[in-house]
Amino acid sequence: MSRIAIMQPYIFPYIGYFQLINAVDKFVLFDDVNFIKRGWINRNNLLVNGKTYLFSIPLKEASQNKLINEIELSPEIKWKNNFLKTVEQNYKKAPQFEVIYSMIMEIINYEEVKLNLYLLNSINRIANYLSLKTEIVASSSIYNNKHIKGADRIVDVCGQEDATIYINPIGGMDIYSKYFFAQRNIKLQFLKSKSITYPQFRNDFIPWLSIIDVLMFNDKQEIVNLLNQYELI
Repeated sequence: MSRIAIMQPYIFPYIGYFQLINAVDKFVLFDDVNFIKRGWINRNNLLVNGKTYLFSIPLKEASQNKLINEIELSPEIKWKNNFLKTVEQNYKKAPQFEVIYSMIMEIINYEEVKLNLYLLNSINRIANYLSLKTEIVASSSIYNNKHIKGADRIVDVCGQEDATIYINPIGGMDIYSKYFFAQRNIKLQFLKSKSITYPQFRNDFIPWLSIIDVLMFNDKQEIVNLLNQYELI
């Protein structure tokens, strides 16, 4: 029985993304689908002065008419220093700052211009830090099925991987049918995160920020516990 999940690559995604990685045997980064502007591929939220702060990674000629793996980071690198300065200024008193900030620096300064490979590295680095055993692969490097659309493409990936269980975030309940997958001998499950809270300095808790926030305020074992705070529906 093999479990698989498929998601677009995001920059420093929220903890639910890593719960999904932790819940499966293989996690596929869907990097040969169309880029979505104003989505989470190159944007996320940090805690700044007790409030939500949206950051974004600048891209070169990004367009929804391009696939994610066809897009590059902006050649302007000033944003990297600005981002790291924002993280340092707002998290330097967080309990895990020293170890996490050095990892964030290495991720941000990773010398790769292709957006999909840059994001693959960042997700792998964090998954490795958390000792997740899940294999993470890029769809563009394996499946050769970008001509297939929608749920049929997911079924094709599951078939190529001999996966019998496909796990999707809870938001997919409005999109995917359990009956459709069952007819193709695949069990479809939806991951629903339970309520997750932890101390954020002395502020009122703001949920679902970037994984950076979780990493800064929780040690590795505490995060492992949080990664299991979900149910499969």
